[in-house]
Amino acid sequence: MVLDVNSGSVHLVEKLAYDLLDFYGELGLKDITTNLKEFYDEEEIKEAFSEIEILVDDGMLFSDDEDMSDLKYNDDNIVKAMCLHIAHDCNLKCEYCFASQGNFKGERSMMSLETGKKSLLYLAKNSGNRRNLEVDFFGGEPLMNFQIVKQLVDYGRSIENEYNKNFRFTITTNGVLLDDEKINYINENMDNVVLSLDGRKDVNDTMRLTLSGDGSYDVILPKIKKMVEKRGEKDYYVRGTFTSKNLDFGKDALSFHKEGFKKVSIEPVVAPEEMDYAIREEHLATILKEYENFSKEYIKLTHDDKDFMFFHFMIDLNQGPCAVKRAVGCGAGSEYLAVTPEGDLYPCHQFVGEKEFLLGTLDKGIENEELRDRFKAANVYNKEECRNCWARFYCSGGCHANAHYAHGDIMRPYEIGCEMEKKRIECALSILANQED
Repeated sequence: MVLDVNSGSVHLVEKLAYDLLDFYGELGLKDITTNLKEFYDEEEIKEAFSEIEILVDDGMLFSDDEDMSDLKYNDDNIVKAMCLHIAHDCNLKCEYCFASQGNFKGERSMMSLETGKKSLLYLAKNSGNRRNLEVDFFGGEPLMNFQIVKQLVDYGRSIENEYNKNFRFTITTNGVLLDDEKINYINENMDNVVLSLDGRKDVNDTMRLTLSGDGSYDVILPKIKKMVEKRGEKDYYVRGTFTSKNLDFGKDALSFHKEGFKKVSIEPVVAPEEMDYAIREEHLATILKEYENFSKEYIKLTHDDKDFMFFHFMIDLNQGPCAVKRAVGCGAGSEYLAVTPEGDLYPCHQFVGEKEFLLGTLDKGIENEELRDRFKAANVYNKEECRNCWARFYCSGGCHANAHYAHGDIMRPYEIGCEMEKKRIECALSILANQED
């Protein structure tokens, strides 16, 4: 495969063209032929050279990078998505929880109906001409405050016509409190649902513990299976986390498939190096190899089950995001905001509780404009490590929170995360090529 970074073009080539590209641009056809004629027929070399020239002329190889060093992003400060922290409390105590078991380093609290309404109204009023708006009910565990969730869905629907908006609701849950009533309501009213489970029983029960210290797998699995079975064609993800304790996470993804889950994700934990479950540089080679091994299994599996999807192996080469979106990423701190139960505004859910990242409040709006501008400027053209990285337009500079917790600087990407992302992209391209073959 040959990837042209700036145009996004991906070419499946024969070995001759692949070898020729090592010299193209440095040597002319005559010298290239001299270097390759021991291995290839001269006429075939000339033909491959000619085909490469056509791709170059068409802007599909060695294309120029558009000069976006003065990139203007979201000048109107449009907000299109919100993460509502419905509950700063949780009924599990997961070892790796970045939210300090649900309270985000503060008091345990629940979002009131008044604060929730203010959130949806803020989003409606600050979203400009954008019609489709994303709202994620998050925690802690949002099912602990489910009555408010239902009231907010009703309120959102009641103001859609007035503001010409369409709220797309998502809920993220550990599944402990799921019952038939909640399952039916969520399936009817939520555009997406994220269900937390870590894969195999022993893996899950090592990290995702009940308040009594027992494993949660046997409690959660039957409930989320019922949820998925009833959900039909609507979107969902069963989402796991892998740590240094399960570097063979491909087996966890396969266990999801065995349980009948078709849309799955397993994310690497981000934790201080001193934690025994943290992913450190010494684990990287094993992780990259695991992605490769799992990608091969994935090709075989999806040959027979085309509905199975692993989030990190999904890649769109036909209709991806626009150039600006490829450079700036998720929009945290600008287009995307997190709201606490008290109505405080943060760049995203992973910054909640970090007072230096407090942007403002629902009542007063964004007060820390300097912080918002810093997030708006955190794009691949302003991050030194990203400028010459081949994967920059796929990862868009990586996660701001991971960068902050790794280096104390949202402009310095988390290197271990970068290497994992590059391997995931490489595997995703390989999977697509094999599926097309």
